[in-house]
Amino acid sequence: MKLKHFKLDEFACPCCGKNEMSESFLILLDRYRDMCGFPFKITSGYRCEKHNKEVGGKPDSAHTKGLAVDIAVGSGNERFDIVEVGLSLNINRFGIAKNFIHIDVDLSKPQNVIWTY
Repeated sequence: MKLKHFKLDEFACPCCGKNEMSESFLILLDRYRDMCGFPFKITSGYRCEKHNKEVGGKPDSAHTKGLAVDIAVGSGNERFDIVEVGLSLNINRFGIAKNFIHIDVDLSKPQNVIWTY
């Protein structure tokens, strides 16, 4: 799979290198990045169970299913654009932190939610 804005290794687990990201999610992220018009620095993509536990992730984290990423943000405008464009793409799960936004498309989890860290 060839992506316009990302290299697959950006999404690999930092502890083991495993990368089981959903192909359809990565295609959506590429389009998402295009629509936002600014670079996305992925701070967390796929996580193996061990790494997820080490970073304090929830046991059923969407990261362990390849359905989530954390994107670094530097301004309130970027946060707003990421949420606004995400909503236009039918993404409806956002976690807002000081330096990143978590987005995921895990349909097994509650939908239409925004939480804070």
